[in-house]
Amino acid sequence: MKRLLLVITSLLGVATLSAQTLDQCRQMARENYPEIAQYDLIARTEQYNLSNAARAWIPQLSLSAQATYQSATPTYPEAFDAILSANGIDMAGIRRDQYKVALDVSQTIWDGGQSKANRTLAEAEAAEQRSAVDVSLYDLMQRVDNLYFGILLLDERVAMTEALIGVLESNLRRMQSYLDNGVAMQSDVDNIEAELLSAKQTLGEVEASRASYRRMLEIFIGEPLNDTQLSRPAMTEVKSRTSARPELDLFEAREGRIAAQRRAINNSVMPRFAAFAQGYYGYPGMDMFKSMVSPEWSLNAMVGIRMSWNIGAFYTKRNNLEKLNAQEAQIAIQRDVFLFNSRMQTAEEDGEIARLKEALEEDDRIVELRRNVRMAAESKLENGVIDATDLLQKISDETRATINRSTHQIELLRAVYQLKHTLNQ
Repeated sequence: MKRLLLVITSLLGVATLSAQTLDQCRQMARENYPEIAQYDLIARTEQYNLSNAARAWIPQLSLSAQATYQSATPTYPEAFDAILSANGIDMAGIRRDQYKVALDVSQTIWDGGQSKANRTLAEAEAAEQRSAVDVSLYDLMQRVDNLYFGILLLDERVAMTEALIGVLESNLRRMQSYLDNGVAMQSDVDNIEAELLSAKQTLGEVEASRASYRRMLEIFIGEPLNDTQLSRPAMTEVKSRTSARPELDLFEAREGRIAAQRRAINNSVMPRFAAFAQGYYGYPGMDMFKSMVSPEWSLNAMVGIRMSWNIGAFYTKRNNLEKLNAQEAQIAIQRDVFLFNSRMQTAEEDGEIARLKEALEEDDRIVELRRNVRMAAESKLENGVIDATDLLQKISDETRATINRSTHQIELLRAVYQLKHTLNQ
């Protein structure tokens, strides 16, 4: 039992460690997302379509049977029938009830390029569907990023609030000591205690928000985070502004599908050639004279080459091609709109990154100054120069400056990774 518990604990530890970084969370979310199964379904559908297109070259067999009764059948002219009767020859003629069991075999020689066009179209449609899934999964990465950086921000808020609580508790003990020695008033103690309770209340709210974000991230990655501390991604520079988004691949795949449809339409107006063989067992046979003499069933066969040409395809060809041209123009507009919006978003994110970098340049100095002011205020409080209200103000100023610095650091990271997502780099 102890060994089993140790193994389970080790496995849980591995699972926990597997979700510590942003890249790991992205990969796990991608593998856990239900839409990932679409790739396999698309591949299977593509193989079925390709197989169907290839089977156009397999000999086609057709088995049929029929029994008919005709109102009239071929007969001899009366004069010829009289001559035969005079010579004692009885020619009954073709019977009105006729029977046939037939087998037709047809082998395509040239189909006007239709089967090749169908194979190309099947591949183009599968490529378009895979690109659409790529876009959906790429959007998933953005949702994971938002949760991940949201958790990092809340982690900083928790750490800063806990640090504030520590400072307030230290000053509360100091103020209580002053009160016991008669050098402070109860209102000073109450003021600090109220601020401490407020900070603890804020801590509870922030921890609840963080727990909610972590639960949502767990749903995405399909594993519990437990007490895992998410690590900050490394700060990187985005030098190139060339977009390589999967949406561009989707536009290209749609154009490829339209090109395949255009080839299929052009090939639909071409003639088809096929070799065929027909055989049947029945009555009457191909030898009509023999069937006039005897009602016996016989085997009959015929081979040849057949041409078929669907002239009606010319009626709709032009309209169908114009429809594809209109779709192609729509795709070009959609691509231009996407690139325009991407450039706008890139410019906005570049501006946000510049703003946050500038803010961070001053944050360290602001925090240092606020800490010095707070420590000086604590010294003044010991000497009775200021009261607890003034000290609390200085503590709040330092806490706010520290939170602003941590927030700016996380926001800068998020802005950089947002820009990388926009450009797919």
